[in-house]
Amino acid sequence: MHYEGAHIIRPPSEADSIILQVTVGCSHNRCTFCGTYKEERFRIKDQTIVDADLDFAAKYCLRQSRVFLADGDVLALSQSRLVELLTKIKHKLPWVNRVSLYGNARAIRNKSVDQLLELKGLGLHRVYMGLESGFDPVLVAIDKGANAAQMIEAGQRVKAANLFLSVTALLGIAGGALSQEHAKATGQVLSAMEPNQTGILTLMLLENTPLYQLEQAGKFELPDQHSLLAELRTMVEHLDLKKGQLQSNHASNYLAINARMPRDKEPVLAAIDQALAGQTRLKPEYLRAL
Repeated sequence: MHYEGAHIIRPPSEADSIILQVTVGCSHNRCTFCGTYKEERFRIKDQTIVDADLDFAAKYCLRQSRVFLADGDVLALSQSRLVELLTKIKHKLPWVNRVSLYGNARAIRNKSVDQLLELKGLGLHRVYMGLESGFDPVLVAIDKGANAAQMIEAGQRVKAANLFLSVTALLGIAGGALSQEHAKATGQVLSAMEPNQTGILTLMLLENTPLYQLEQAGKFELPDQHSLLAELRTMVEHLDLKKGQLQSNHASNYLAINARMPRDKEPVLAAIDQALAGQTRLKPEYLRAL
């Protein structure tokens, strides 16, 4: 398989997937907290290279039934290009039963429900979307490229196409002063989106990001462990989902949660309360990672 760029990332749930790189970098690439693609200029890979990778997968990846389309925002491709790509996957890898990709709010909103339905009919199953925060002042501060209303619209559009929606939120991204406002608003926005899967991560500052520079200059304060747990509690408290997975088992988190909502909401809140009271052993710093 042919890969370009310094980083090839994928969600934890795509660990066993065929990673087919279709684009390099991220079409937005301005989020102040993300350093993944800061050195990359977004570009679409040559179709002949992608075709060669499909041929490789057809020969050597017979035991892998899932495909993840990398990099940061493959959904930014034109509809015709996506239709062509998914058709080729269906033809060359007929045993594959799930195709997934990242999609930011702008890329999703640039697709109609009918277009998303067309992609679903060709094998697209799952869209991973980074919300980070549902609080508009935070979304502006981190240059996310969409406000809360646009995030909700994007999420609801994915659900309207009957695609699996996986959304991430980020503890600590609001800093200390706006921590609770961020947590409450994020829980409310997630509730409006009704994701099938909600993944909660914890901010880890990277040296190649603007947010790290703000922290070094004393203009951003990363909440302490207790404040992050309090943020998590408020976020879950305001999470009102009819059905869905809730997970905070990413390596960046101090407290791991793997729950079904709404069934497990009260047990999750009780577990967070125990952690806040110092009755639960939290993940040590040396084990935390992105």
